[in-house]
Amino acid sequence: MKIFKFGGASVKDAEGVKNVLSVLKQVGHENVLVVISAMGKMTNALELVNQTYFEKSSEFNAALQEVKKYHNQILMDLYEDENHEVFYDVNSHLSDLEYFLRSNKSPNYNFVYGQIIGYGEIISTTIVSHYFNEQGLKNKWIDVRDFIKTDANYREGNVDWDQTQKLITKGIEKKSLNITQGFLGSDENNFTTTLGREGSDYTAAIFAYCLNAESVTIWKDVPGVMNADPRFFENALLLNQISYREAIELAFYGASVIHPKTLQPLQRKEIPLFVKSFINPLLEGTQVSKGADLDPEIPCFIIKKNQLLLSLSSIDFSFMMEDHMSEIFALFAKYKIKVNLIQNSAISFSVCIEDKYGNFDVLKPHLAKKFVISFNENVSLYTVRHFNEEAKEIVEKNKTILLKQISHGTLQVVTKE
Repeated sequence: MKIFKFGGASVKDAEGVKNVLSVLKQVGHENVLVVISAMGKMTNALELVNQTYFEKSSEFNAALQEVKKYHNQILMDLYEDENHEVFYDVNSHLSDLEYFLRSNKSPNYNFVYGQIIGYGEIISTTIVSHYFNEQGLKNKWIDVRDFIKTDANYREGNVDWDQTQKLITKGIEKKSLNITQGFLGSDENNFTTTLGREGSDYTAAIFAYCLNAESVTIWKDVPGVMNADPRFFENALLLNQISYREAIELAFYGASVIHPKTLQPLQRKEIPLFVKSFINPLLEGTQVSKGADLDPEIPCFIIKKNQLLLSLSSIDFSFMMEDHMSEIFALFAKYKIKVNLIQNSAISFSVCIEDKYGNFDVLKPHLAKKFVISFNENVSLYTVRHFNEEAKEIVEKNKTILLKQISHGTLQVVTKE
């Protein structure tokens, strides 16, 4: 069995949906499970619904109407018959969303987020499944929440592998074309959870692991995995082959093409991962598998913007010892602060962090009780794997270097541009 994953860019409009159908007809669709994300930027749109709902903002109704309008436009572009059952099914999902927003009593932001955000994937897969059936590509729509079970961490659920394995093994018809949602799971009470932003790749890997799949293919709007983001670096080159180990390193440092959690379950069963173009689906793309670390062997550039460089020192100028470090990292974990780079000296500790959930202002007073704090906002973190002098020059040229670190052939530089 093969697992295909299509992201939001591939189904952002009616033409995108038609193109996904074309891709499947070109590359084959037997014994395939297709994981599909929310359409376009719908996850962002639903996050705005969630935000305005909690803020009791006057913009709430407009945000909700935008969700309806966006999907309705795609439906109108795909179907001439407005009485087609897909309109009923999509409106039913939207009615469920509205009912939840009217009846919810929970003040838990993360819980509400989980219940709202999943409608992007539920509606996108409903539209795609109906359209494929309409075009003669018979498929089975499945609700991923019936198969992937997690704990009650609604923003980044931890998978219950034993239960998930049993449900997938028992419930998935391998010989059918299956269409399901990325990014979502459910807890023991069947409330919707999410696997974290960009978690649809992880969904594909979970199914692949549990089904002992032949391969996973992530379909993107790029030719494959590049050695640099073409938006920020000129002359980016395609990587033909990456080992699991190297791909995990790249993902750890923030390479955006592959989700960090995706690779571990695939590596355990040596299931190859392909990253291919949905624009040119017959091109080779990139293969992530057991084998050569990198082909071709060239520097790989990763940039993370909107970082925060935080420096801490003890108030009494005492050494920054292990007990200080453990206290700091406990606070980072509590407030979900992602650490991307660490550097310490005898009396100071510097760390480049990512404040994904906007918790730094809440964390700051707790740190200030024991440490002198200074920080630079909106800095960029450049990481270069397998760097050489030319690569070093590229990331440092015309920038103010705030921090630099080199280890095991990897260069990391924090800059203010």
